Amino acid sequence: MKQVNKWVLGATLAASLLATSGQVMAEKEMRVGSWLPPMHAMNKDVLPTWGKWINEATEGRVTLKIEYPGGHPKALLDNVQDGVFDAGWTFHGYFPGRFKLTKIVELPNLGGGAEAASVAHWRINEKYLKEAGEHKGIILGALFTHGPGNIHLRDPISSLKEMKGKKIRIGGGVQTEIANRMGVKGVAAPGSKVYEILSQGVADGVFMPLGEKRTLRLKEVAPFTMKFPSGMYLGSFGVFINPDFMASLSQKDRDAIMSVSGEKLSAMAGRFWDEDAKVGEADARASGNTIMDASPSVLKEFAEITSGMDEEWLNTVKDLNIDAEKALKELRSIARSY
Repeated sequence: MKQVNKWVLGATLAASLLATSGQVMAEKEMRVGSWLPPMHAMNKDVLPTWGKWINEATEGRVTLKIEYPGGHPKALLDNVQDGVFDAGWTFHGYFPGRFKLTKIVELPNLGGGAEAASVAHWRINEKYLKEAGEHKGIILGALFTHGPGNIHLRDPISSLKEMKGKKIRIGGGVQTEIANRMGVKGVAAPGSKVYEILSQGVADGVFMPLGEKRTLRLKEVAPFTMKFPSGMYLGSFGVFINPDFMASLSQKDRDAIMSVSGEKLSAMAGRFWDEDAKVGEADARASGNTIMDASPSVLKEFAEITSGMDEEWLNTVKDLNIDAEKALKELRSIARSY
């Protein structure tokens, strides 16, 4: 009888261990490559919120872990494609020539903030742009923009004519064209290196959203800002997911992850960037920075400088078989009425 009880106890224990093992095996960690400081909205708010949504949607079967590989953030796209990370995010402007259509959301005169622009960006991509295959080979988790881009300088200016000849850090995308039209000397560097090049005098200023006054400490090295009503431009970013990682999940969990990605994730990311811009501006002002609203004469200068940019962009994408003109018009309509 004792032997029978031992056998029953052993079988019960084995079954329990097997069930526990199966539960552990069912859990999957989604490693997301990131950059910028941990205090930045992307790492403090956006990715953790997405991780919470994923965990809830998959009933705990998938968890998100943020990792910081260092190096240039453009490498994150290759890292995700190669399976080094299961997901990641980066700036489309770091890939000149590859992402032409994403510039649609960066062009001046959109007339909306980051959340509105991000929702419009996702919807227009789904309706018009994805057919061109610019994100081929990767799963697109979201499209979003940073807050409105403005001019931050070591020394103040009162007109855009004074920008000519200044050394300005340029990240890529539409801001490159704006910089060229202003006659500035572009300094190439990732966002994570901006504080360094400004503090060393390598650059006189930078085009960035106001949130970076705090998160990248621009308030210390570029205390003068010229602020435009809706910014001079926006910057387009993507969240990318490795197809093999998604294939390793059940269809139920793949669907669950995508249900909390797409437009939902795009809107949330844009919303946090908008909020970050407000916090950054308030912090910069409290720290003694000078933030000057662009005067009517400066706005007139800017309109003259950027005249014809829509047409130039349309010409660069005319070989992609996309109704780009209709897409641009619709994108702005969505953003302005959001």
